[in-house]
Amino acid sequence: MKQLFYPKTIAVIGASQHPHKVGNLLFKNLLERFKVIPINPGIDQILGVKTYPSIKYVKEKVDLAVFTLKAELVQKELQECGKKGIKNVVIITSGFKEVGNIELENKIKKILNKYKIICIGVNCLGVLNTDNGLDTLFLPKEKLKRPSKGGISLVCQSGAVGAAILDLYSEQGYGFAKFVSYGNATNTDESDILNYLNKDKKTKVICMYLEAVQNGKKFINAIKKIRKPLIVLKGGKTKEGTAAAMSHTGSLAGDHKIYSAVFKQNRVIEVSKVNEIFGVAKLFSKIKKPKNSKTLVITNGGGYAILTADELEKNKIELAKFSKQSESDLRKVMPCTVNIRNPLDLVGDATTKRYEQAIKMANRDENVGIIIVIILYQLSTITPDITDVIIKNKKKPIIVIATGGKKTEAVKRKLESYNIPCYDFPEDAVKSLSKFLKHNS
Repeated sequence: MKQLFYPKTIAVIGASQHPHKVGNLLFKNLLERFKVIPINPGIDQILGVKTYPSIKYVKEKVDLAVFTLKAELVQKELQECGKKGIKNVVIITSGFKEVGNIELENKIKKILNKYKIICIGVNCLGVLNTDNGLDTLFLPKEKLKRPSKGGISLVCQSGAVGAAILDLYSEQGYGFAKFVSYGNATNTDESDILNYLNKDKKTKVICMYLEAVQNGKKFINAIKKIRKPLIVLKGGKTKEGTAAAMSHTGSLAGDHKIYSAVFKQNRVIEVSKVNEIFGVAKLFSKIKKPKNSKTLVITNGGGYAILTADELEKNKIELAKFSKQSESDLRKVMPCTVNIRNPLDLVGDATTKRYEQAIKMANRDENVGIIIVIILYQLSTITPDITDVIIKNKKKPIIVIATGGKKTEAVKRKLESYNIPCYDFPEDAVKSLSKFLKHNS
């Protein structure tokens, strides 16, 4: 599958001159980085590039063919790809078993298997590889932000869900390695993709939105071999959701209890919401396994301290106890209004300097494995250099919780860029931390 993600020459079968058509958007995306051959009968050239009426007239070697043709036209050109020796295709086209056209999809599958072609699709958004700029996403860049390079790979059965997630978290500064929307999984399914990403050196964490698996035994064998964190959101948990999954990609979603049991047995991290996927993923991509899980909460808001302590207890994460030396050090530098206990409430007049003293103490204290820093940035005593203080003193895993508007978001954006995971609310942070710790136990 490596050549599919690292092609040199790409053919776009169904390339178009019309600016708003899929074949045009996709062709332009690829043309920025690759040698691209447009295929479309009756057109001499597209964007100055010579166009061929069929792939069979192309003499040079093609590593990847991307299809944007109508469903009824795919079969003929796919047959020509097979004869030409093309071993990798992405079929964006819909109109197959997801709409009841099972016979046509079976014909496509027969050709793929006959010529041993690896196919992403049919009925998919395609693939993106930040390592070399491969981008078969036909959505315009001004509407869907492409991510920077990073260690997260996202596998998504649904193109729409994948696009929305990719856009949101790219905007928030997450770095991605690969993105795969595989649709109906005609001959290359989620198990094949997981097997590839497990070996992919650029992928550190695998995130997945899954509606159904094509082959249960194959899927279990694949997840058993995974040596990287695998975070899964399963769609189709209810009767209505299962029916919707069937009409979406033509797959049977199956009993969610069985999926959950399989996930648990194989150390797959299951989440229940879209935002939880990356809430957990960022911990694996930004912090290391702590020496111990005992957690210190530092805050300038008593209410947030209470909420965080509640969540920690609910998720069975122990609050760290200060060493005698830490208690002594804190009493020397903190005002009498600060109770020396965990959570450590620096109170409403807390300064950036007070945060620095508390974090430095936490780094020295062997009882503390993880530091949660809560910043209510709205208070006038907290200066912008709070970010520098946290970055400079990041000796143990630090998680930041900060709720607010544009200025708070700017603080979090800077911290995230230095691999300090940030969350809006205590519940999100602690739930993610719990899943991170369980996986690393």
